[in-house]
Amino acid sequence: MSFDAEQKMRVLYALRSRGVTDRRVLEAMETIDRQRFLQGLFAERAYEDTPLPIPCGQTISQPSVVGLMTQALQVGPRDKVLEIGTGSGYQAAILSRLARRVYTVDRFRRLTRTAEQVFEHLGLSNIVTFTGDGSHGLPDHAPFDRILVTAAAEDPPGPLLAQLREGGIMVVPVGQSDTVQTLIKVTRTAAGLDYEELRPVRFVPLLEGLGDD
Repeated sequence: MSFDAEQKMRVLYALRSRGVTDRRVLEAMETIDRQRFLQGLFAERAYEDTPLPIPCGQTISQPSVVGLMTQALQVGPRDKVLEIGTGSGYQAAILSRLARRVYTVDRFRRLTRTAEQVFEHLGLSNIVTFTGDGSHGLPDHAPFDRILVTAAAEDPPGPLLAQLREGGIMVVPVGQSDTVQTLIKVTRTAAGLDYEELRPVRFVPLLEGLGDD
């Protein structure tokens, strides 16, 4: 199935109705077909505004949450972005339309391999994919202008904050359970770190180490 005009309109309507208004974010999400990142029966539900299961016990976030997180990140065309939690690769693909380069990390090799194949098929050559412990970030490639975490931590992770450039922004879900989480925007300034609560969310937990494939 191709990403036709009716499906695009359905996705864009859901995004706008939930507060995604940034033109660049809407255009990026209009060009990336979510169905490419889903398998089996769940691919038929790609254009619903709902999270869906993917392999390794993970999920692909609902498009409106992807849009709101991306909008909060305020990605510029020269930015170097770190994403923690590649998952299906959908979020990284959106970011690749907005940033100069995207580094994405996941603890499951099966997920990074599959995502790389989709990126290659879509011609997204500015995404660099790693299999590793995302809780530690990628210090060899730091600092980053933007950091997006797609799994919930108890607090904004210190190792990731240390890799954020002055003037940079991190968006991360924070919460001690899988039912009570808040999306936090952290901005590094010359004086320190500014925190802003954005909205309630629900994400899988941020875990250390590598996952079992």
